[in-house]
Amino acid sequence: MAATDAAALKVDKSAKIFVAGHRGLVGSAVVRRLRSAGYTNIILRSHSELDLTIQSAVKTFFSIEKPQYVILAAAKVGGIHANATYPADFITINLQIQTNVIDSAYRYGVKKLVFLGSSCIYPKHALQPISESALLTGPLEPTNEWYAIAKIAGIKMCQAYRIQYKWDAISAMPTNLYGPNDNFHPENAHVLPALMRRFHEAKVSGAKEVVVWGSGSPLREFLHVDDLADAVVFLLENYSGLGHVNVGSGKEVSIKELAELVKEVVGFEGALVWDGSKPDGTPRKLMDNSTLAKLGWEPKISLRDGVVGTYEWYVKYTKQQ
Repeated sequence: MAATDAAALKVDKSAKIFVAGHRGLVGSAVVRRLRSAGYTNIILRSHSELDLTIQSAVKTFFSIEKPQYVILAAAKVGGIHANATYPADFITINLQIQTNVIDSAYRYGVKKLVFLGSSCIYPKHALQPISESALLTGPLEPTNEWYAIAKIAGIKMCQAYRIQYKWDAISAMPTNLYGPNDNFHPENAHVLPALMRRFHEAKVSGAKEVVVWGSGSPLREFLHVDDLADAVVFLLENYSGLGHVNVGSGKEVSIKELAELVKEVVGFEGALVWDGSKPDGTPRKLMDNSTLAKLGWEPKISLRDGVVGTYEWYVKYTKQQ
């Protein structure tokens, strides 16, 4: 899985680039990174302007706009509760988006497509750190298998179009992400934004303690979304291969250490209480980032700096609500 000839992968800064899902956590970061890298012809469509689940609408868009590059960051995402409640939506909507965008991109002359997935594609009990070769070697985590199966289908679709049509479609699989535009919903948020909201609200209300589920012992990996966006642009410009590529920080932190860091950054001075009667979840989940490192990319944003910046954004955002 090596980068091919640099000249063949050169991307013109004025080339039309369609970022699908530009209002989400990942898509908005990709747009910021493309602009900072000097790309001047970025095409964006909101859901109301273009419903990616409707095949005819997607075909019409590609036939008129004819983008040269596509970054597919659009997806239906959610936590355990959402996946358990709406499994049909998670598998169907994601399959529709992927199928429509990938197929139309190929048929209307897109030079290259970058498909974004998730670390949940890997087996629940994959060997740690999880390498790209772990894909399809064991059963998935049942709580989000609908979403995972759709994302696996996206990887395989990109590979199939490369094999059959010699078309340059690549896939990147990020680890747990956080940053500006994250979901801070009290029920559906992932662990880092959920902790941030709870500590912030406890600070504002003058609460004496915040109770967090579990023992705090599980280890997790976090990557700032701006680092992911940097990696996506790096792969767009430097990678062309059949295999999907993991994008992680390569650094683990316990949930306890994470909670203490977020508590400190937020400035909550009450007690942090662990409810050991509640489940911990998977004890460890770390991606093997060596493929990307060998290509020459490494993350730049430390967890502390990333949490500080995210909290600054959160405070500003919540004031606007």
